[in-house]
Amino acid sequence: MAKTDSTGSTWRYRWAQRQNELRRRTFRDADEAWRHRGEELHRLRTLAESFQGSADAGTGLPLELAPGEVVFWSLPGAKLVEARHTAVLPAPELTVDPGPPAVRSRRPAGLKVTDAGLAVLTNRRLLLLGGRGRRDWAYGRMRGLAHDPAAPVTLIQVLDRRRTSGLLLPADAVADFRFTLTLAFADMIEQRAAVIAQLDELIAEHAQTRPFRPGIVSPAQARRSALVPGGRRTVAVAAALALVVPAMLFESDPPVRPGSEVAVAATPAGTATPPPRPVAPMVKVEATTTPKPRRTTAPPKRTSEPQPVGERRCGAPVNPFGYDYCGGSRIREPAKRICDYFHCGAGFWSGRGYLVQCRDGVVSLTGGQPEACAGHEGVRRTVWT
Repeated sequence: MAKTDSTGSTWRYRWAQRQNELRRRTFRDADEAWRHRGEELHRLRTLAESFQGSADAGTGLPLELAPGEVVFWSLPGAKLVEARHTAVLPAPELTVDPGPPAVRSRRPAGLKVTDAGLAVLTNRRLLLLGGRGRRDWAYGRMRGLAHDPAAPVTLIQVLDRRRTSGLLLPADAVADFRFTLTLAFADMIEQRAAVIAQLDELIAEHAQTRPFRPGIVSPAQARRSALVPGGRRTVAVAAALALVVPAMLFESDPPVRPGSEVAVAATPAGTATPPPRPVAPMVKVEATTTPKPRRTTAPPKRTSEPQPVGERRCGAPVNPFGYDYCGGSRIREPAKRICDYFHCGAGFWSGRGYLVQCRDGVVSLTGGQPEACAGHEGVRRTVWT
């Protein structure tokens, strides 16, 4: 079938079919990942709310529990590691990372394995029941805690021990261990409610990031560049080469052949010398280059008005604070002049939370709260900096 310029061209229909299939596939993958993360957040929220141990869970373990001590978690196959060099670790925090860490089953440099055995988490301490004895880390004496983001290693510093030590675990058990350790430490200092509030905030923020179903493209939207392999990128590269190559040839000096010289051979006296052949004079052509015109554009005038920061805004209004809808850090203390650039809702400054945009277009400081954007059709998206 011949290709024509009308919207009924066969290649236009094929292009629209490919584009729609690509959009559907991309949306399905993004939606599946979004649903999986939401299920994991709600699972952690339920686990944090109902988190409790049991004294019966320690039955059969070669461990004597103190009065009131209960077992939360246990795992065989853990390894005791010690750092060769002393380092200062950050203080223990109640930060929750719902995503599984991308770790590999490897031991980082600078650590040595000294024992292996059963790891146990209770409401008071972390223990390793190894072949060479018992090693425990009491929560009340912890002064440093660090999880390696690329390896299944957790290092701990306690007040009564100089050397830094920790556990090397199987990679598939790292996420559960780290979350359970965070809950156990929070439970000991009576801060479990802070972990639950953090999960509620993550769930509210996750609900705003649901991917939108893409629109359907029609054959009339196809462009001629779709006929070229590589599309617009190939056309742009070809156009750039078409401009660069002639310019390079024009600016280069053409080769000039040196002038020919006639040599006259010496002859004995009385001998007739043949006249030399006439040689056409060689004219040397020198290439000249056109001088490039100087830039006469005047520099931009400075004004007292604040200039916008950066170019990416993802739909946000132009503002000098760098606020956008693309991503970054949440804004809990916005600039004083934010309402000069964004449409602030009534009672904006009385909000307690982070900056969000409601579905009716106004911005509010109630992000992360159960009543976020109440009276404004709910939360649409987060404002980032």
